[in-house]
Amino acid sequence: MLRSLYSGVSGMKNLQTKMDVVSNNIANVNTVGFKSSRVLFQDIMSQTTTSGSSAGNGLGGTNSKQVGLGVQVGSIDTVHSVGAPQTTGRELDFYISGAGYFILRGPGNDANATNFYTRDGAFVRDAEGNITNSGGMKVMGTVANPPMEYVDGFDLNAIPVDGAQLDTLAVPKEITLANGDVAEYKSMSIDSNGLVLSRYGDKTYVVGRVGIATFTNPEGLEKAGSNNYQTSANTGDPIVGASGENGSGLLRSGTLEMSNVDLSTEFTEMIIANRAYQANSRTITTSDEMLQELINLKR
Repeated sequence: MLRSLYSGVSGMKNLQTKMDVVSNNIANVNTVGFKSSRVLFQDIMSQTTTSGSSAGNGLGGTNSKQVGLGVQVGSIDTVHSVGAPQTTGRELDFYISGAGYFILRGPGNDANATNFYTRDGAFVRDAEGNITNSGGMKVMGTVANPPMEYVDGFDLNAIPVDGAQLDTLAVPKEITLANGDVAEYKSMSIDSNGLVLSRYGDKTYVVGRVGIATFTNPEGLEKAGSNNYQTSANTGDPIVGASGENGSGLLRSGTLEMSNVDLSTEFTEMIIANRAYQANSRTITTSDEMLQELINLKR
């Protein structure tokens, strides 16, 4: 009798966790680059009242008799499917049309700063020319030093991206040209290959290339808030390259990634969780009524 009470309690407790996850998904339905989560349940170990036996002495074998002891949360997974693109028309908004994450330099100096990863491509250029996210974290990639003039058929291999050469990207206010003249900044853009292009004088120069990180197990990334992720012991080392490399998608300017939350799915999960919660509460009240009948036998 007490086992049914505890089973009902475990069901209600873990269904509340499911509701917490569903509620968070719905709250972030309009969050740029948000990845929804899901809860998977597992049964708790069962109590064996009678062990199974093998055939013998002219009799057939018998199966074990077990009584389950409730439910537990098996995992809370992050679903990293790609969200739909939303056109903004803003030149520093970017969408990765496939796998991969932008790399951000966290607070601190270069020696102890932690890298973060994000699908939120809403970038800005600060007063010093650094390309950052809305929280001030600098976007990382390969820096062209000195800047290279951009021409049709530009060789992408001239500015490769790998983890050993990562640095923060910036578009300076002015550059010194090969002839010694100083050219002032006019405008900038980033193409689908991640090349950071800036207009100085009457020419366009490549000042860097955006880095994209992929992971052996992206589901192992841990949410760090502000649309950012950080690595865990189960993600594997980041595989750094340019957009379109290592299985990553190309960049699309003027577009942001919408949340991958499906409201119809979340509302369905909410209804199922609600009904399951009511059913578990009913098992508790029914078990209580049965215990009350047992107590009343003494009267």
